[in-house]
Amino acid sequence: MPYSLNVNGESKVVDADGDTPLLWALRDILGLTGTKFGCGAGLCGCCTVMLDGVATRGCQTPIESVGTSKIVTIEGINRFAAGEKIQQAWLDLEVVQCGYCQPGQMVSATALLNENANPSDADIDQAMSGNLCRCGTYNRIREAIKHAAASQANSSESAR
Repeated sequence: MPYSLNVNGESKVVDADGDTPLLWALRDILGLTGTKFGCGAGLCGCCTVMLDGVATRGCQTPIESVGTSKIVTIEGINRFAAGEKIQQAWLDLEVVQCGYCQPGQMVSATALLNENANPSDADIDQAMSGNLCRCGTYNRIREAIKHAAASQANSSESAR
């Protein structure tokens, strides 16, 4: 059955069963391979996308439940000022080690900064708690989120 999805600001038609996980529609049908498969149970965060701005596990979200929600993948986070700042912070602070979990980490971090421009350590820990990193880059991830938040605040102030 065809489903119309709004992905990264574009309308896409996916012809699949309604119970097909969004992750597989994105990767296998639309070719957006930045979103990764990790555990398949929504526990690791590798498959994180944003649905209407909320970090959501793509492996646990059937396409029939998406409706008119706006889907943003790692390929589309640069549409947000916070996403641009997150991407730059990841580079500036050399967060990535193996990199496999990083798309999900960056999408979750972007969703956090979209909601909370100045998160505390506790806010960061809570927002990122569902994203696992086997390489243990958690400290670098936290510092990159703080760096992105500061950069975003500086950009906002200089725009005034």
